[in-house]
Parts: sequence; C-alpha cells; structure tokens
Amino acid sequence: MAIHRRTLPGGMPLLIEPNASAKSASLLWLIPVGAAHDPRGREGLSTVLCEMLLRGAGERDSRQHADALDALGVLRSCSAGLTYVRLSATALGTNLLNALPLLVDIVRRPRLEAQAFEPARELALQTVAALRDDPAGYASLLLSERHVEQPFNRRVVGTEEGLSALTDSDVRSAWFTKATPASSILAIAGDCDPDAIERALVPLLKGWEGSTPEPRIEANPERGSYHHEADESNQVHILTAADAPKEADAESNLHRLAASVLSAGSASRLFSEVREKRGLCYSVSASYAGDKHSGRLTSYVGTTPQRAQQSLDVLLSELERIFSPAGLVTREEFDRAVVGMKSALIFSGESTSARAGALATDQHRLGKPRTLDEFARAIDAITLDDLNAYLARVHAKGKQPRTIVTLGPSPLAVMA
Repeated sequence: MAIHRRTLPGGMPLLIEPNASAKSASLLWLIPVGAAHDPRGREGLSTVLCEMLLRGAGERDSRQHADALDALGVLRSCSAGLTYVRLSATALGTNLLNALPLLVDIVRRPRLEAQAFEPARELALQTVAALRDDPAGYASLLLSERHVEQPFNRRVVGTEEGLSALTDSDVRSAWFTKATPASSILAIAGDCDPDAIERALVPLLKGWEGSTPEPRIEANPERGSYHHEADESNQVHILTAADAPKEADAESNLHRLAASVLSAGSASRLFSEVREKRGLCYSVSASYAGDKHSGRLTSYVGTTPQRAQQSLDVLLSELERIFSPAGLVTREEFDRAVVGMKSALIFSGESTSARAGALATDQHRLGKPRTLDEFARAIDAITLDDLNAYLARVHAKGKQPRTIVTLGPSPLAVMA
C-alpha cells in the first residue's frame, strides 16, 4: 500500500496510508511535549498534561467533548512518551472527517482548566507510589535511568518531588510553548481519503506555527555500571543493556536478527541455555530497540535467589558468545529469526492503529515512513553470511560496556 506524504501549513508532516480492505481508520498525533522536555525539577509534567488534555477542548467542557467523540464512536487515548505526547484515535473510516475538528481542538484549544490539575496530579502520584508493585517493570526503569542518555533516561511518570512542585500554570505554559506543528507528526492509516483529510485539516490548522528544539543529549555517567536494589522477596530480576545501532543505521536489522536468534521462541538460545537445559529461571528474553539517536540490546531474567548468580553468569556468557567465533549463527537459527520477524510484520499490517504508529515512529526515527513491503525487502536482503560477518565486526571492536541492574535480596557477582 502506498504512503501519501504531505506537509501541512506550519510545517507538520502528514502521513497517510489508505487501506481499502479496512473499515476503521486510526490516527496517531505526536506532539513534542514528552518527558524529556519536562523542566528539571518538574518531572512528571507530561503525564499530568495528558490527563488534562482529555478534559475539555474548544467550546466544549469535558463532558460535552467526550460525548461528541462517543457519538462518533471514536476510541481515543493520550499518553506521554519520552519525546512526544501521543494522541491516538480509532473510528470507522466513515466518521473520521467528522472527528478531525474534535481531535484538532484537543491539540490547538485544550482547556487545561485549573480544577482539572489536582485530580490529574493525584493520579500521577498514585502511579509513582505503585511502581514497585511491578518489580520487573521497576527494574526496567532502574536500567534505563543508568544506561540511556540524559534526559531520555527519565521515568515518564515522573517523580514524587517533581510532581509535588508542579503547578497548573507549568502545565499550560509547557503545552502552549512546545506544542508546535513543525516538530509534530500526524499519521493516519486505514479507510481514509488522503485528499479529503488534507482539505479538512488545512483550515483547522491555519495560524498554527512554530517549532520546538530537541532536548540536549548528555552522556549517562552510570552507563556500563552494575547497580543492585534491595528487595526482600523470593524473586530476583536481572536486566542488562548494551549499546547497539540506532534505527537509521544500515546495521540495525542485523542487530534485530541477532536479538531474535537469542530470544525469539522456545528454540532460541537464551530459552534453551538458561531455562530448558539448566532450569534456572521462569522467564528469559532479549530484545533490540533502535531510536533516533541510539539503540540498545536489553535482556531480562526472572529467577529465584538460589539460582540468580548462575542465571546471570549463563546470560552474560550467551550475550558474549553470539558475537564470538564460537557463536556463529546457524542456518536453522537464521531462517527461524527471519520468519519470526516477517510474521510479526504481517500481523502488524492487519491493525490500522499499528500502521499509524509505525508511520509516525519511522518519520521520527528515520525522517521518512516505510511501507510493509519496504521493511520486508530489507529483511529479505540480509543473508546468513551478512549476519555472521556483522557479529564478527562487533566482536573485533572488543568488549562493549554493559549496564546491569538486579532487584532482589542480595547483590550478585559481576565479572569486570
């Protein structure tokens, strides 16, 4: 399916992928007011903002605006990410054009009323207080804080201190200063007419101008370190992170395939070596994530205190082995990884919301969207020799810094 790329007045890219077989249309609007943009000392602003954005816009109060969207059958949500606030909506394609003015009001004319601030902040504070109720998720936050570049290592939900210092005027100022068109991205996929959408949006966005500088990236001094957080339980959560190519790099798909060899399915190396052969854990995985400025290979093991040290040792051994001459990827492993990646790609194409998300994410990370066929061709172009040659090049660079976090009763021994 072809992707229609337009630039709206004000400089905002509009990406549209029509799908004649779909009955729904999904929209994702990325606005540059994410957690990395939160002022220092006001961490959590973007999360509070998202809660307030859906409480009235334009001439409609919270109830009236919600009723108008409900009458059109629009499923919507607003969530904070690191770079962007994400406004998403899905409706029948026949209702999309009627829903656009209501969605544009959320972005251009949100009420952000003072009485909505305290309930929104209280919800965010409750989320912060509950973080440790999900030990694996909490450990993942600890890992990101210590490995990812600042300020993209922040907890999106914020901190108790940042939320307590926040005011409703901080929220309004952030939105009306940073929610600019040239730094936003709008993607739509499904049952839709690109020309009709553009005609509808141009007058709605008239007069909206400006751009937002990207947050300044700073090195993380804790990258490559080991951190243990005490947690008196019968579980130990082990996480690691190492640098990998950013999404735009030609080698990103090679690293993605390597992660699939490690972790995709019950025949993968980590499942086989850590769980099946040795019975060391109840969960083990690895994944590659590429972003605009960096990428990383992360891994996770959930185990018991008695098996934690051996679990970590075997995990690190397998993470090193795949990049060594002793760990050459076999034909069977390669074929299985390729099939798994392409299957996931096909499944994502069946969801209009997933396609809208992919279009917007590609625009952010690569500067252009990709069709499913383009991504599939890029995977098909990789050979087994290409993958093993890439892994050998990584090995030749020497041992890479690896950040390790454990959450459990006692710290573990980590070889330097």
